[in-house]
Amino acid sequence: MYNSGIMLIRKWSLATTALWAVFALAPSLARAQAPSSDIPVEEIIRKFSEKEKEFKQARDNYTFKQDLRIQELCASARVTGEYRTVTEISFDEKGRRTERVTSAPPPTLKNLSITKEDLQSFESIQPFVLTSDDIGLYNLKFTGKAKIDEVGTYVFEVSPKKMEKGKRYFEGTIWVDDQDLQIVKTYGKAVPDLREGNSENLFPKFETYREQIDGEYWFPTYTRIADTLDFKSGPLKMRSIVRYGDYKKFQTSVKLKFGGEVTDDKAGPAADPEKEKLAPALDPRFKTDPAKTEKK
Repeated sequence: MYNSGIMLIRKWSLATTALWAVFALAPSLARAQAPSSDIPVEEIIRKFSEKEKEFKQARDNYTFKQDLRIQELCASARVTGEYRTVTEISFDEKGRRTERVTSAPPPTLKNLSITKEDLQSFESIQPFVLTSDDIGLYNLKFTGKAKIDEVGTYVFEVSPKKMEKGKRYFEGTIWVDDQDLQIVKTYGKAVPDLREGNSENLFPKFETYREQIDGEYWFPTYTRIADTLDFKSGPLKMRSIVRYGDYKKFQTSVKLKFGGEVTDDKAGPAADPEKEKLAPALDPRFKTDPAKTEKK
């Protein structure tokens, strides 16, 4: 950006009323216990990164809503400007993933500008997923075990091994559920900060919680930011809340086969090509006019 606790309960929804109580307990929750010798650290990393890859693939088949609010604050913590968007992530009639902004009031930010790197961080760094495909990009240091509410976790410090120009990375701490072997909490920031001449693009620290939505996978549901960005022109306070909700698994009977053939399990017997020539123009299977279909 240029010159903003939730209880973890396995298989149940987040206790919103306990939000601030959990943040107050955060320091004690983060204290790692003595490392456990029950499972080798390398095996924990291997298993959870494989589970994270499985989760990432599963999440790509879910629709959900993302509510993003960013606020800049004056020295007395009064809100002086805001940026907000509500986006629905869904699929079109051909099963292609789409994003549709359903609400976007005119922004009133005065000193902050939302950059493409900021949007990339909101999309992929703050709901951080560390898969077996990406594990080689990071150094992981096991610091022990900790309990967050009723969930036992393995705690790892994470940092990129090297940073390639134009790419974004995560740096911070992750808490991995010791039963489901998925990340349930993330604290850190997107790196690197970008400084070139008089241009500065700084990124705040964030805290993301996940919730077990479907009894199997832990989905990001809440991200909180409360930070001060130290620009050359002076410090700038900001805060942000991102809520992810209404997760629903995308269901379709359409299946793709080799050669491009498309079938539908719910469809009836194949039509007779000769009879098809006589079908009326308004055959109910062809009601949708592509030219009139709303773009998403």
